[in-house]
Amino acid sequence: MGDDDYVEYVTARLPALHRLAYALTGDPHRADDLVQQTITTLYVKWAKVRRVEHPDRYVRSMLVNTFVDERRLAWSRVRLFAQPPERPAPDDYRAERTAVRQALARVPRRQQAVLVLRFFYDLPVAEVAEILGVTPGTVKSQTAHGLTALRKLLGEQSVTALTKER
Repeated sequence: MGDDDYVEYVTARLPALHRLAYALTGDPHRADDLVQQTITTLYVKWAKVRRVEHPDRYVRSMLVNTFVDERRLAWSRVRLFAQPPERPAPDDYRAERTAVRQALARVPRRQQAVLVLRFFYDLPVAEVAEILGVTPGTVKSQTAHGLTALRKLLGEQSVTALTKER
């Protein structure tokens, strides 16, 4: 019975989990790894997770925390390619999106998670705080520090446009 519930839950939520993982990592392969690690941990904890009031929020927290903690692991610095594969020349929109992703990848992990959850997923401060297990004040300060870092990397105009789009 428990395995059927787990399979049904994961099957229904897999696309959303992958979108979040991709938004955090900017790399489809790393996103796949992050989702795989999250759903494996979810399987182990399924008896507990299926009884919580908001399982989606709990699983989203698991994924984000796995992403934030990943940098501490030695294998996370291993890359299979000496250089990234060639990509087609982007148009203006793709170039801007690529620049934001590259800049976001250079921001510290916790700030990255806060910015993705706040601006890409449009979550309120309180929910981001709950997901990350921190206070709302920490979310606000991490947002401010993350936006400051992005401003330095992208220039003031790009970040202002990003925050107004939400």
